[in-house]
Amino acid sequence: MKTNSKKTPSGHAEHIKASEDKGLSGKIERPLKITFLGAGSMFTPRLVNDIAQISGDQGGTLVLVDIDESRLNQMGRLVRKIVRISGKRKWKVITSPLRRKVLKDSNYLINCIEVSGMECVRFDNDIPLKYGIDQCIGDTVGPGGLFKGLRSIPVWLNILSDCEQLCPDAVVLNYTNPMGMMCLAAGRVSSMKVVGLCHSVQGTSRLLAKRANIPYNELRWECAGINHLAWFVKLQHQEKNLYPLLIKAAKSDLRRALKEGWPDPQKVERPDYQRDLVRKDMMVHFGAFITESSGHLSEYLPYYRKRQDPAKKYLRPGYDGESSFYANNWPRWRENQNSERSAMLKGTKPITWERSWEYASWIIEAREKDCPFRIHGNVMNRGRNGATLIGNLPADGCVEVSCMVDQNGINPTRYGELPPHMASLCASNMHMIGLGAQAAIERSKELAIQSLLVDPLTSAVCSPAEIRKMTLEMFRAEKDFLPGYR
Repeated sequence: MKTNSKKTPSGHAEHIKASEDKGLSGKIERPLKITFLGAGSMFTPRLVNDIAQISGDQGGTLVLVDIDESRLNQMGRLVRKIVRISGKRKWKVITSPLRRKVLKDSNYLINCIEVSGMECVRFDNDIPLKYGIDQCIGDTVGPGGLFKGLRSIPVWLNILSDCEQLCPDAVVLNYTNPMGMMCLAAGRVSSMKVVGLCHSVQGTSRLLAKRANIPYNELRWECAGINHLAWFVKLQHQEKNLYPLLIKAAKSDLRRALKEGWPDPQKVERPDYQRDLVRKDMMVHFGAFITESSGHLSEYLPYYRKRQDPAKKYLRPGYDGESSFYANNWPRWRENQNSERSAMLKGTKPITWERSWEYASWIIEAREKDCPFRIHGNVMNRGRNGATLIGNLPADGCVEVSCMVDQNGINPTRYGELPPHMASLCASNMHMIGLGAQAAIERSKELAIQSLLVDPLTSAVCSPAEIRKMTLEMFRAEKDFLPGYR
């Protein structure tokens, strides 16, 4: 991917003008082949709907690949229905459980694979919990994130190897976590053009506009860091710094929430002052707001989950930090997805959605129409010209920065340097992520242990001996899904 040498200017959200116009100007000159890997994923229906709403397209082929043939067949029927309702009859839909049969000449690949998630979700959560490591989501860093990466990255690299043979010019859009490890492993091993896409920048920028009570298209900001730990370093409205206002409100929320303690479990709705306490507290002490939800974010930090006292103060139900939230709910969520898709196919649940602000369709449209469009993507920190995008973060790591999309592809822009205290937190996680990615590349148990030895949360809770014992116990529990590790 081409790297622009200049720091990205302060600007509003990437897709504002496009959203107002329902698309970008221009015409797509060719039919496209877009292949979904892990097509049974929750992302697929909305992403297909987004693609079907691109104006001026020539249609093409939507290829759905999944090794779970039951979910694949269901998704195939649903995608055909979405395409039919959209009126885009030029799109053909193909399904296959065998990717090598259908990858050839793909223009875009959307990766949403899940490797043994259902079988291993309890191991990822419960074994670390036995050692005192309390996770909320546990799929990007920490023990849960590491082992999801150890299972997923070998499969991911095999997919990319197939792509190098069958569709070497394709742009690969990755949605699978652990985002940092997946993209870093790809950057170290594969020649494919890969960008990691998350929705935390888009979602958080909207949240900040709401909390500041200003129109979203008037918000001006700069955001950079790593996935789930990127900082809104600048946040302005009409050249006025919004942080004094937001920090004052956050302090008030924290005082009220800490005084009340854990909310009444009978009350489904919670007031805003009881929500997102970790991010609010981090903003008060570090001076900037962070992109990911408080539950996810708390796993990147050594502060909130290591003892009961801070946990009781700052963690709240659901995505705000609840213990074992993902492990306890993922099986039900997956079953609900199946039920919802059945309802959509029967016509009892609507599937007429507006185009979303997920990046995939906008990247495709911007590149094909050569209409410049800005996203925030996860890319290698060292650009092709040798310059680092974020100067005070490890050059061989993966960062999340502003990228401009046009006919030349996805072009990361150089941010410069983060404030040192913010960079330090990103760097501590990048060391863990880097060792984890290399552990998967080399199938090395020792590198996996080293990854958790430097993980901020794990090292705040456990001794080195405990970390080694826990990691080897997880390897034994998940051995059927971790072939070749030594």
